[in-house]
Amino acid sequence: MFQSTDIYLFLCLMKKHLKFINKFLVLVEKGGNALPHPATLFAIFAFIILVFSFVAYHFGWSATNPADGSIVKSVNLLSKQGIHNILTDLVVNFTSFAPLGIVIVAMLGIGVAEDSGLINATIRLIIASTPKKLITFVIIFTGVMSNIASDAGHVLIIPLAGIIFLSIGRHPVVGMAAAFAGVSGGYSANMLLGTLDPLLAGLSTEAAHIVNSAYDVNPTANYYFMSVSAVVLSFAGTWVTEKIVAPRFGKYKQDSKDKVNLDKLTEIERKGIKRVAILSVLSLILILVTVVPENSFFRGDDGSVLGSPLIKGVIALLFIFASVMGIVYGFTTKKYTSDADVMNGMSESVKTLGTYIVLVFFAAQFVAFFKMSNLGIIFAIKGANAIQSTGIGLIPLTLLFIAFSASINLLMGSASAKWAIMAPVFIPMFMLVGYSPEFTQAVYRIGDSATNIISPMLSFFPLIIAFVQKYDKKAGIGTIVATMLPYSIVFLFVWTLLMVVWIILGLPVGPGADIYYSPPV
Repeated sequence: MFQSTDIYLFLCLMKKHLKFINKFLVLVEKGGNALPHPATLFAIFAFIILVFSFVAYHFGWSATNPADGSIVKSVNLLSKQGIHNILTDLVVNFTSFAPLGIVIVAMLGIGVAEDSGLINATIRLIIASTPKKLITFVIIFTGVMSNIASDAGHVLIIPLAGIIFLSIGRHPVVGMAAAFAGVSGGYSANMLLGTLDPLLAGLSTEAAHIVNSAYDVNPTANYYFMSVSAVVLSFAGTWVTEKIVAPRFGKYKQDSKDKVNLDKLTEIERKGIKRVAILSVLSLILILVTVVPENSFFRGDDGSVLGSPLIKGVIALLFIFASVMGIVYGFTTKKYTSDADVMNGMSESVKTLGTYIVLVFFAAQFVAFFKMSNLGIIFAIKGANAIQSTGIGLIPLTLLFIAFSASINLLMGSASAKWAIMAPVFIPMFMLVGYSPEFTQAVYRIGDSATNIISPMLSFFPLIIAFVQKYDKKAGIGTIVATMLPYSIVFLFVWTLLMVVWIILGLPVGPGADIYYSPPV
């Protein structure tokens, strides 16, 4: 039995460790913020890639792609052809940068909902109905679950979390950090199937065919493990927020423009909310009618729900839904009296994206140069081959694979792009030593998600900086990394520990998806 003195000593030790962690994070933040402006930093990174591609090319760096056996050679971006490509693709790199269009379109809709007063009223309802002690957990859990709508959580949940924390007198950056941890750090976890599940399952199936041409990996392959992970990560993120992140920020000094109305809803606001609620229910019924029945209007070409246009076009759906709900609420409360008011609401939201657009321009060039040079692919293949050659047991191999996935995630942002390269190496390797493709995929997803929040290669990283700078003008990459590093470390530890327990208990990672693989007789 524990004695009171043992508990006291343990608490003192924890307090000492937290002080050390805080000092370390302060150093990380200062060091990171001492770097140039984030946009300048991305420009420097892009230039470094140009130089590095020149060196790699002249040293003959290459790797064999395990997917098709082709030789991947480094490309010299400072060659004649390379410079021509840079000049002709500069604009395309920027305009085709996936998050740019997603953010702008989503913000147009959200801008109407915010300008009309709908978001403010909804937040006040949330605050009134949710105990303050549970708000952090609810925000993180909502963030984790948001990946069912692909990347929508980055542009919706994170800024809303800042407003919610501001509303209850807490630092808004702490709220956004909690939401970012859920949305991006727990990106693979979910209690429902998301758009990532069928994407990774398809790649895993192709890789499994290297060993067994009849093997299929279903989108539900990791459902059991990821469902439990969603809850575990939400608790872990709540602990990090309250014990490590929140104490670092302290109280937030609000400007008059930051203040959020916390008064009870007026009669006309309640009328607006009621109309929006009725419209939301009718919209949900319409979606179910057009998606659930077989061969219904919005089913995908293959007849699946996950392949439906509504899932693939979730940002368009967000724009339509937020705009319509904002318009209904605005005209009900008399905030809007004409179409010009609606368009002004959209315009105001886009004005806040100036910093983000500048960041995206340089970030897009950096990502494009990294891809054009083939350096990212070469690094990933070389690292995968190195791990493959170790020949260690399951749990040590799992730990090593998670660490490797987490590290590669700092170099390549796309989960599917990395898995397209890694799956043909690791799935056959694990199958040959008796472990299923579904298990291998689940292990990969742990490392791939947990370090999203500290990776500048995350395509939404510039947007997060822009969100934080709304409340902290001096914030930079160092602020974001220092704030999110505790989440990343704890998520990696807790999620890995959960997988180890899963292995020890021999639990299936999904329906019909055991940890172990037996070759057909």
